[in-house]
Amino acid sequence: MQAGGPVLELGCGTGRVSRPLAEAGVDLVGIDRSAPMLARALARRRTAGAKAGRAPTTARFGGASLRLVRGDIRALPFRSRAFSMVLAPYGILQSLTRPRDLAATLASVARVMKPGATFGIDLVPDVPQWREYKNKVQLAGPGNGAHLTLIESVRQDPARRLTTFTQRYVERRGGRTREHCFDLTFRTLSVPQMTRALERAGFEVQAALGDYQGRPWDARADVWIILARRTQG
Repeated sequence: MQAGGPVLELGCGTGRVSRPLAEAGVDLVGIDRSAPMLARALARRRTAGAKAGRAPTTARFGGASLRLVRGDIRALPFRSRAFSMVLAPYGILQSLTRPRDLAATLASVARVMKPGATFGIDLVPDVPQWREYKNKVQLAGPGNGAHLTLIESVRQDPARRLTTFTQRYVERRGGRTREHCFDLTFRTLSVPQMTRALERAGFEVQAALGDYQGRPWDARADVWIILARRTQG
């Protein structure tokens, strides 16, 4: 699918999606709330704004540009009708655990999209089916001169349809030990639920897919992808 203009990625993080797209020739803007993750996304490129101690914001990849913006996806800081495509990968919309935050995000996305533009959404399926566990060692081994251990816990809140992952990274280097902890909470959203939310925000769902090769969606698919078109308005 051709974008036909600038693309916006929601929750771009360290550039796992946005960097390859820019390298492939797509003019892309990524937005994320985390300044350290945005800095890592452009750390290996010569960037505009890097002089005078300013944080990097833009990199060139041949004829394409990658511009990173720190901001809130519920209130996108871009002009109306600025983008020909918007991407929401890796369940980013499921990190919006309150219905009003999802509604605000979809309204903001609709505002910055051109009529007829495509909104691509990737959902994490069947999160409530994941079993609960506590302090499970997911990996352990050497890395960058240290011994690293990842310890993970999963807890469910069925009433609110929330699943929370708690991950603890333990880094042992010499006689010193450091720990890094973070929580990640997903809200379960079915394809029909997301379809209704999109329609309320001014989108028309064109396809629901069950993998990245275009197989039709069903509830047992490993991947849930929605392609929606911004209607006139």
